[in-house]
Amino acid sequence: MDGLSHFFNAVLAIGLSADLFTVVWATLLGIVVGMIPGLTATLGVALVTTLTFSMEQNTAILVLICVYIGAIYGGGRTAILLNIPGTPANAASALDGFPLARQGRAGEAMAVATTGSFLGSMVGMVALAVVAPWLAEFALDFTSFEFFWLAVFGIVLCGQLTAMDDPLKGWIAGFFGLLIAMVGQESLHAYARFSYGIGDLEGGFGLLPVLVGAFGCAEVFAVMRQEATQLVASKVGNVLRSALSCVRYTRTWLRSGIIGTFMGVVPGVGEDMGAWVSYAAAKRASKTPEEFGNGSTDGLLAAETGNNAAVPGALIPVLTLAIPGSAPAAVLLAAMVIHGLRPGPLIMITQADFFYSVVAMVFWASCAMLVLGLLMTRPLLYVLRIRREWLMGMIFVLCVVGSFAIAGRIFDVWVMIGFGLVGFLMREMGFPVAPMILGVVLGPILDNNLRRSLSLSQGDPLQFLTRPISGVIAALVLLVIVLSLPVVQRAIAAAVARVTASGKHHG
Repeated sequence: MDGLSHFFNAVLAIGLSADLFTVVWATLLGIVVGMIPGLTATLGVALVTTLTFSMEQNTAILVLICVYIGAIYGGGRTAILLNIPGTPANAASALDGFPLARQGRAGEAMAVATTGSFLGSMVGMVALAVVAPWLAEFALDFTSFEFFWLAVFGIVLCGQLTAMDDPLKGWIAGFFGLLIAMVGQESLHAYARFSYGIGDLEGGFGLLPVLVGAFGCAEVFAVMRQEATQLVASKVGNVLRSALSCVRYTRTWLRSGIIGTFMGVVPGVGEDMGAWVSYAAAKRASKTPEEFGNGSTDGLLAAETGNNAAVPGALIPVLTLAIPGSAPAAVLLAAMVIHGLRPGPLIMITQADFFYSVVAMVFWASCAMLVLGLLMTRPLLYVLRIRREWLMGMIFVLCVVGSFAIAGRIFDVWVMIGFGLVGFLMREMGFPVAPMILGVVLGPILDNNLRRSLSLSQGDPLQFLTRPISGVIAALVLLVIVLSLPVVQRAIAAAVARVTASGKHHG
């Protein structure tokens, strides 16, 4: 009950202040960012982070959460109307959203996507309010041994899930990110590593210049490589007519909300997996699976509910373990640290008011997303008439200004451009960028806890395996790696085929 009163007080504090106007414009900005193909939620949050340095810390985090939620939702617009997902999280939405639009039911598809996104955010918000305090209490039992394995688990799992066809590429990207994080003075003795006598390298690579480069600058390079394109929005029917019809799909949105939230909690997995897994689950549970991919309302609702539920889900490990659940959550974690906040297991003890403020921020951002999504469909679609190439000049300027503004170093601008090239080359060669970013974020956590653990155990590595919680997480890491091996996957597939064949024979 104490938590509930904290939540209502936080909701009223935002609702009765000037922050409500902030919610509206920040969510609208997020929707616009999400609608423009290529401008991902990660890029949106990273760019806006560079503009929040002068803001009060709670207002800054409110802006970033609104942009995050708005961008994940906004990407569904282009997925439905143009079959071009605005963000990777909306790729599953295009499977049924675009066929619905081609059938002249674009208004219905928009309403379903908007309502599903709102319901998903609400399910995730409830999970955030309920699970995060429990997880923070459980995490108090974690020591440096457990946090080391948690960082490894996040990178291994993220690498495996973001590169399903070739997990090795995902793992290479993740451990490349760890290597980047090792550059600069280490925290215990201030010894400069991998600096090669260059003074700027002794400070290490800043997280935000790396993020802005890998996502923003890389996108500029990718667009410059493509031929010029002009996006033309299609006609939209009545949006409001079908909004309430989604309520009758209770099983779909509730199941998708829970799945999406869980996918958000898993370190590094994020919103796109939340959408795909929710979509697959809805298809398996449907009585008419043949409709999926041909304009299924159920399928669109599942995808949009799943990706938005992953947003508050991704905030759970950010707040309680200081480990991001997705790439945009990694930027948000960096922003919290920049603004003097300290997420982690002690947050419910030292900053309980801030935690419930974050839950209230998710609530208001979701409400703004619902209202803006239903009322401003047609005006927002004019954004799609702007040439994407024209936006790239402005995006590059924001990347440069944002990278420079953090510490006032030209070196950070070069870091941003350098990682823009790295991100572009990784895309071209089929390496996922998200594990690299997660590696950069988790690098200091892994490094500090590894050395702290070895100091506590007097150099004995066996304690990483003999401690109960640490041993379980280590076993999970090994399990993920083993299950990703082609030999094991073929053996499992053969075993399943034999069992299925045996069942049919006996039947």
